[in-house]
Amino acid sequence: MAAPVLDDFQLLKVLGKGSYGKVMLVRHKTEPVVYAMKMLRKDNVVKRNQIDHTKTERSVLEAVSHPFIVSLHYAFQTPKKLYFVLEYCPGGELFFHLSRAGRFSEGRCRFYLAEILLAIEYLHKLAIIYRDLKPENVLLDSEGHVKLTDFGLSREGIMDNFSAKSMCGTPEYVAPDRKSV
Repeated sequence: MAAPVLDDFQLLKVLGKGSYGKVMLVRHKTEPVVYAMKMLRKDNVVKRNQIDHTKTERSVLEAVSHPFIVSLHYAFQTPKKLYFVLEYCPGGELFFHLSRAGRFSEGRCRFYLAEILLAIEYLHKLAIIYRDLKPENVLLDSEGHVKLTDFGLSREGIMDNFSAKSMCGTPEYVAPDRKSV
């Protein structure tokens, strides 16, 4: 199969925008499947010093295959942009569902936690640490199962409990005692 190009996809609608770029719902012109296409402007990746994070995200996504981790189907680039064509998760972000519900039942929490734990355990067996677990990075598929996404802060090749020392994460989720470290 030839390497994919942007013209192979029909852009359907914007799913989300952020400082990273944009995610679009797309359909491959020769397949009946829809995907989520993450688009990153190269100049923005360089300006924000995100080159290593972007490379890590692609590397991790190419290395994994797990029912509770979003799948990468294609990755390609144009002179100005990078594209990750990912499994579409129509259930949206866990954050949305938690915000709407206010609070989940204990059973629902156990269900999500069990699936997240299985995904993290799988990553650890591959010597990958995730480092950005938050409700915005947990998507739900069409059947309500979790899918971890956003692997830019992950670290590969970590075989111990002390090698990954750098501080990372979303400020809103960092423990108060770690914010000044």
